[in-house]
Amino acid sequence: MASNETTEGQVPIEESDQLIIKPLGSGQEVGRSCHILEFKGKKIMLDCGIHPGLHGVASLPYLDCVDVEDIDLLLISHFHLDHCGALPYFLEKTAFKGRCFMTHATKAIYRWLLSDYVKVSNISSEYQLYADSDIEKSMDKIETLNFHQEVEVNGIKFWCYTAGHVLGAAMFMIEIAGVKVLYTGDFSRQEDRHLMQAEIPNVHPDILIVEATYGTHIHEKREDREARFTGLVHDIVSRGGRCLIPVFALGRAQELLLILDEYWSNHPELHDIPIYYASSLAKKCMTVYQTYINAMNDKIKRQISISNPFVFKHISNLKSMEHFEDIGPSVVLASPGMMQSGLSRELFENWCTDKRNGCIIAGYCVEGTLAKHILSAPEDIVTMAGARLPLKCSVDYISFSAHTDYQQTSEFIRILKPTHIVLVHGEQNEMSRLKAALVREYEDDTEYQPFVHNPRNTVSVELNFRGEKMAKVVGKLAADRTNVQNKKISGILLKRNFNYHILDPSDLSNYTDLAMSTVTQRISIGFTGTLPLLRYYLQQLSGDVEQFEISSKPALKVFKCITVVIEARMAVIEWMANPVADMYADAVMTVVLRAESDPMPQRNVPPALLVDKSHVQECLLEMLTDMFGSSSISKLIKNDRMTVTVDDKTAVINVDTLDVACEDETLQQVLQTAVSKLFLALSPLKANTQYL
Repeated sequence: MASNETTEGQVPIEESDQLIIKPLGSGQEVGRSCHILEFKGKKIMLDCGIHPGLHGVASLPYLDCVDVEDIDLLLISHFHLDHCGALPYFLEKTAFKGRCFMTHATKAIYRWLLSDYVKVSNISSEYQLYADSDIEKSMDKIETLNFHQEVEVNGIKFWCYTAGHVLGAAMFMIEIAGVKVLYTGDFSRQEDRHLMQAEIPNVHPDILIVEATYGTHIHEKREDREARFTGLVHDIVSRGGRCLIPVFALGRAQELLLILDEYWSNHPELHDIPIYYASSLAKKCMTVYQTYINAMNDKIKRQISISNPFVFKHISNLKSMEHFEDIGPSVVLASPGMMQSGLSRELFENWCTDKRNGCIIAGYCVEGTLAKHILSAPEDIVTMAGARLPLKCSVDYISFSAHTDYQQTSEFIRILKPTHIVLVHGEQNEMSRLKAALVREYEDDTEYQPFVHNPRNTVSVELNFRGEKMAKVVGKLAADRTNVQNKKISGILLKRNFNYHILDPSDLSNYTDLAMSTVTQRISIGFTGTLPLLRYYLQQLSGDVEQFEISSKPALKVFKCITVVIEARMAVIEWMANPVADMYADAVMTVVLRAESDPMPQRNVPPALLVDKSHVQECLLEMLTDMFGSSSISKLIKNDRMTVTVDDKTAVINVDTLDVACEDETLQQVLQTAVSKLFLALSPLKANTQYL
């Protein structure tokens, strides 16, 4: 598990231990949600929205603050424009080459919602970020995932939970090198008429990136809110007025439709007053909602078995103003929700001068939009054509926006206990108040004191995390109990993404796409001398030369790994390539060239000196007796082995090879040094010595 280091001024052990979160949008603002998460050389973008109050390039996130081509992964939390409105531009008109994910429902709605946005945005072509064709092309680059489905991209693990904000909305849990980050997007911990509340993740994140939309506000109870809403609608139509409810085509609109249809059913006196859902996407929207019933709450799932709750009895679809007979009182839910343009803007301009009419703002409004402006009760408004109209209709605000309030956010944090909290998606003042409230709430808590950050756009939050580098033994090495008992492992250390494994070379193909191969090196050198001559020279190099035959051809084995085959006027050197053997082979080649260029006459080659092996044993026994005393030396030499016992530690010396075997490393090194010195003392004889 990664450990967090937060001491002020502390320098991370490695540069890659630094985790960076940088808002490119919705940093101390609401709109154009977009955040960069960078850790261990991986870059993730969270959401890619536009600012509803701005146009053209100005509405985009600050994409010039990031190297787009280096982004590995893009995750979209839900289909609202301030979270995905810039996606077609990003996928089609930038150098992004990574992968993009969202839930199935989000992808289904994304296409229709953005197509509608392009049609009704009513701005000049110079401000159009993309066309409908770009939206269509972007669909092929978007991958989908199910809730709780774990996906891995370039070492980045991620999965998502239901967020409760709109249909398909997701909170993403991202894990890199053991560090977990939860991005909530927009979320709600209150179940409504069709959506379940946001889940509590079963994994505790190290960092929580959480929305701060409503700051320290506390929402009124759902029942009270619905009663106030239906009461306002009833009052407006009862006085003969038109009631305009600006909504987005998908999201809160479906919640309000369910409320109004039920209210009309319970009030027969209202049956003659029409309710219109004014959106060109109405039919497509309902199809999507009926397709993803399983993504909704239990109440809707039970109701669908009896009758489809989204087939409304008292609500009609209104595609355009040409189909609208504006006579008498009516209720119209029209998009877009912030009245920048489209049907909602057109109807508001037609109705705002009549005091009988009313407008109910039912969701969060971003600065710079008409919906936000009329909440300040101005005397007049400016139309799309530039004219001024007096504002005489009533304007009321009832929040059906499915965002968490302070109580829900605080409870969510208390359950998850993240070390760091990064606030996003909130106006500067609201975010500052929320940060202060959270710090105050936990300042006296001895068990949990989170670090709260509220960065501005393009300002990075830099945190240091160090992950433990643990290697897991797998395959044959893990199955060999001897390795476990000795606690000595010899194998290949494999790093895949941020996981380490130690395995036997023969297991490479079972755990990786790699495979072991051997390369045999062969080089031929002209040699006209004799075998005894070459052997004499090589014995001076290594002292250990074995003579044998290969296919009836004489051969020598040098350093136990280099083979020299004598052919007609040629010495062929062969070995299995590795750094050590390559070095030995270079030395052997040098000796062969020396023997060829300065050959000794055959008659001058010294004969093999025959030394009685017992003499070597006597010399070795005498030396060890002087070192450790006669009681420590076993004089019984069996199978060319001599046993030495020092302080209850036993070593065995091979009299033939002069190798020492001992479990105690210190004693083994002492004995090997002593034996080597004896070997050097006999070196004048060793070059051409044979044992009897």
